[in-house]
Amino acid sequence: MKYLMSVILILAAVAVQAQDHLDVHTTVQKEEVIVNAAGETETRLVPAEVVVPGETVVYTIVFRNIGDEPADNVVITNPIAEDLMYRDGSAFGPGMNIEFSVDGGVTFAPANELTVVEDVEVRPATASDFTHVRWVMQNDLQAGAQGVARFAAILE
Repeated sequence: MKYLMSVILILAAVAVQAQDHLDVHTTVQKEEVIVNAAGETETRLVPAEVVVPGETVVYTIVFRNIGDEPADNVVITNPIAEDLMYRDGSAFGPGMNIEFSVDGGVTFAPANELTVVEDVEVRPATASDFTHVRWVMQNDLQAGAQGVARFAAILE
């Protein structure tokens, strides 16, 4: 049950700039591998009612501009729970730059520009170092329009 609780608690942690113009909903699902009638394996998303170590959790953030004017400088930030590890390459968001943090959300940069200090040596950051994912919209979000951001993480 500890694992399920960490997934649910992270739902409330999505931060959004310009939130007075945005309606934001986050869905947490997990990947489930099944064998279809042809004997082939397929991966599908199902509700994350119970999550156990090694399973992949997928966060989908849907946001809509409920204001009458375009929303500018839209930034969506989602922390990665301590017992989750970001799945490399899984973040996407059409029309957005994707950045990561390795210092608890203090600074952000593209994944390939991040470094960490380990045993007094600087090394490139890896997916296991990421603490937050941030999506920065490149254009205004028009009134009534919606956007989507997604990433996956593995429960450790």
